[in-house]
Amino acid sequence: MFWASYLLAVLAVVLAWPVPILLSRAQWPARSPFTAMLLWQTIALAGGLSMIGAMLVYGLEPIGDNLIAGLRALAGMVLFNAPTTALGFWHIFALSAAALLTAHLVFTLLLTYYKIERQRRRHRELLALLASPSGQDAATLVISHDSPVAYCLPGGSRSVTVLSDGLMAALEPAELRAVLIHENAHLSQRHHLLLWAFAAWRQALPWLPTTRLAQESVNSLIEMLADDVALKTESKATLIKAIAIVASGSAQPAGSAELQPATSSLVLSGLDNGTGGAGSDSARTTASRVGRLLSPQPQLPAALRNLVLAGCILLLALPTALLVVPGLLG
Repeated sequence: MFWASYLLAVLAVVLAWPVPILLSRAQWPARSPFTAMLLWQTIALAGGLSMIGAMLVYGLEPIGDNLIAGLRALAGMVLFNAPTTALGFWHIFALSAAALLTAHLVFTLLLTYYKIERQRRRHRELLALLASPSGQDAATLVISHDSPVAYCLPGGSRSVTVLSDGLMAALEPAELRAVLIHENAHLSQRHHLLLWAFAAWRQALPWLPTTRLAQESVNSLIEMLADDVALKTESKATLIKAIAIVASGSAQPAGSAELQPATSSLVLSGLDNGTGGAGSDSARTTASRVGRLLSPQPQLPAALRNLVLAGCILLLALPTALLVVPGLLG
């Protein structure tokens, strides 16, 4: 238990600092966005588990040879007033910190969900007043705005894709199809759930620079994943032109339209990132998408993808093993 707590602490530090920085600077995620997305999720889950687990295991070390025995002894102290003399100050501090951090993460996740749903509900109410059916699809709405705007608003069976009439006038039929396929891919692949999780992670730990890196990377990766779906039926030239036209609408001054979002990801997640830099994030994402299409790189070899997936499994298995294997490392 003693050495397991230190190994968990080291793992938490590694996953909170150098690993996310290296991954955010790597070039290969654009060649395999799905694999990179899995790795980002694994880093977040394993990092959180290691951070909480290190404090929990250290705090329980004097009263149990393994996690289960320690939790049983702790339950006896809390529920049945068993003696707590075995626990020193730092052990009690570590247990309290683990409990507070767990509660903070869960509360922030739920609070972020509540804020997202409230903002989407208000946005849906505005759409009911200001938008009209496209005439092509009941799930596609049109707002009256000269700038090219396209985004999707998740909501289960009430999910809609919103276009501006300025965008529809600027796009050729093939380009419009590419935009619709791209936005529908966001909905079908449930990208809003990923954005919710990473937005909550950043809200919970805003002082950790890697939460910003993770959120920005995930925003970019989901756009690439949606682009890949559009490329199955439309040409690269068509998609590039559509991206450029939609991006010109995202670059409009803030407040130019009541319903105009800074980026589609903002409406997907329902939350700004709190930095006021949504426009610059959108510009970087657009540049990455267009550069990826203009200078296509071969897909990551299957052997390397499998290696990354094996690393994901190992990252999740290691903190889990350190927590649950009885008496591991003493």
